[in-house]
Amino acid sequence: MSDDAKPKVIIVGAGPGGLASALLLAKSGIDVTILEKENFVGGRTHVWEKDGFKFDNGPTFFHFPEIIEEIFQAIGRDAHKDLGLIPIDPNYRLVFGAGGHIDATCDLELMTERVRELSGEVNAKGFQKYIEDNRKKLNRAKSTLQTPWNSITNVFSKRAFSAATVLRPWRSVATDLQRIFPDPRIRLAMSFQTKYLGMSPFHAPSLFTILSYLEYAHGVFHTEGGLGAISERMADIAKEMGVKIQLGEKVEEIVFEGNSKKVSGVRTAQGVYTADKIVVNADFATAMKGLVPDKRRRKWSNKKLEKKGYSCSTFMLYLGMDKLYDQQPHHQIYAAKDYESNLDAIVGGDVPWEDPSIYVQNACVTDNTLAPEGKSTLYVLVPVPNTKHDIDWNSMKMEYRDIVIRQMEKLGFEDVEEHIVSETIVTPDDWGERSIYRGAVFNLTHNITQMLWMRPNNRFEEFENVYIVGGGTHPGSGLPTIYESGRISSKLICADLGIVPDWNGVDTWFPTVRKPKSIRKINAN
Repeated sequence: MSDDAKPKVIIVGAGPGGLASALLLAKSGIDVTILEKENFVGGRTHVWEKDGFKFDNGPTFFHFPEIIEEIFQAIGRDAHKDLGLIPIDPNYRLVFGAGGHIDATCDLELMTERVRELSGEVNAKGFQKYIEDNRKKLNRAKSTLQTPWNSITNVFSKRAFSAATVLRPWRSVATDLQRIFPDPRIRLAMSFQTKYLGMSPFHAPSLFTILSYLEYAHGVFHTEGGLGAISERMADIAKEMGVKIQLGEKVEEIVFEGNSKKVSGVRTAQGVYTADKIVVNADFATAMKGLVPDKRRRKWSNKKLEKKGYSCSTFMLYLGMDKLYDQQPHHQIYAAKDYESNLDAIVGGDVPWEDPSIYVQNACVTDNTLAPEGKSTLYVLVPVPNTKHDIDWNSMKMEYRDIVIRQMEKLGFEDVEEHIVSETIVTPDDWGERSIYRGAVFNLTHNITQMLWMRPNNRFEEFENVYIVGGGTHPGSGLPTIYESGRISSKLICADLGIVPDWNGVDTWFPTVRKPKSIRKINAN
């Protein structure tokens, strides 16, 4: 088929979801163009450099590689070889403000013993039950997470009934774990991962107990050059497959056919690009407000967007150090002594001053390409309220920075101030200025009223020919689920174009969803 005869898809944004979609659509014989406003790919998942030090901008580790493995298999590649995934062990060290620490590992027998040493036999047996329960939960939930949802009627489907037997939507993560772990420290070890969603385990639905299970069952990975190197490699492969990636070209609006809901293209400063389908891979609320007039949106109007729940934000330190911290692990988390009050403060709009929880990535213990010889990078993240709350970060960020530096001592970084040679501070206001609505770096929250069909649909419900990928759609935020959103939308686009692609044995439709008539006819032929 000539390029002129191929169906055309425009992808707005070169983030992880857009790149995953581009790979699958290009393999399906579709003419794909990505328009990216920045001069780099990856969105929040990119590597940036300052004073000779390289830092991951956002995510710092890769887990549950199954989805990216299948995406790469579909295009005839090997994700582990192409992306250079490096397993990290321990996954991380978790230091409890309430006392003690644990080095989390995906060696389940060793992890059981570490739980036993820290907290006794009852909690060790609880960990074994947790693994068994969440293995079952993941297996039951997969069809829910890997298929599109477009209305409440989907609740009465076979996949929903199967998942409902283990998901326990009436419980939070914390209350679900309380049944089997009497020690609150072990409950915390199995639940702090809800922060990957920007949520508290005391509010996140119990489905998300699977997050820590994914780490124990499948491991945690780094890649040389930082996690953002994965985005760069995916972009290179996409180009090899014929995808056109135009950097530094901002999409200014989505173009409609007259007053209809049918979208025919996008407009940039260079002109109008027409396409059969449009994929929006951008912060959802920012994209809606910036690309579509409010009068064209009903379900996702400005007024309704403002009423939605959004994740917390983060206060960041990116530190270049003139020494190595080779006695400290790659990942460490300090959990505040009163962890629940700490999280409640953030949800309520208060900055935790007394004993903030922090995360520190010490990547150079694994990857010496990120800093000059004999030096290292430290990436420090502190969960804080988003910009909905009236916080004057400009006047207080240096004071808060000093508190965070002192908190790092609890993780063994006792001399940080003396060895900083490069420093960058990022506040929620800074995230907001980077086109992240309310500085909510994990997008829309994942409470029970903003999941499944109640999130923006993968095949966007407001307009024709528009599809959403990224953390703002189903199945949600976090790299594995963002890649999954790219795969879901790609399957829908192929179906809507009447294409049955050859994905090297990987499913091109959803096992628990009935195929559209057009695809059934093509298969019959």
